[in-house]
Amino acid sequence: MSPVVVVLLLFAGLSEAAGRILPLVARRPGMSRTFVAGLLLPAGLVEGAVFALWPLTAWTLAELVLSSPPPGTGLEWTPSLVAPLVLAAVLAFPLLGPLLHLLLVVGVGAGLAGPLATATGLGWWGAAGCVAVAGAGLGVAVEGVRRLVVRISATRAPEVIA
Repeated sequence: MSPVVVVLLLFAGLSEAAGRILPLVARRPGMSRTFVAGLLLPAGLVEGAVFALWPLTAWTLAELVLSSPPPGTGLEWTPSLVAPLVLAAVLAFPLLGPLLHLLLVVGVGAGLAGPLATATGLGWWGAAGCVAVAGAGLGVAVEGVRRLVVRISATRAPEVIA
């Protein structure tokens, strides 16, 4: 993975995490800024890692679908594939358009389906199914982690801001 792709994935992860965490902070006025900043960086790294794993997970699912392993080393992000993902992450803020965010993520998935179909020999629809299942599975896993973190952070006593 090129350094440009890594930076774009990290930016997308931080943006996605900010879009998920900041609305929670707005609902809980007693949270300190240091606690929020402490949540934002690890959450951004997790989101970036999930974005990085999406093509790998789709490739693994395609290997399971095919009777013989596909030739090649796998599917990787390229700057042209990851750029729309960064835009989708920027639009993750709920007030800026969750429907547009969803449409962009679906568009990114459709963009991944083409290279996956070419690399594995699956048809486009089969590759799109692998990308969709991989994205949905990773999304459910991250949502579970988010809910766990919110539940754990809710049990902490709110800090007094002086």
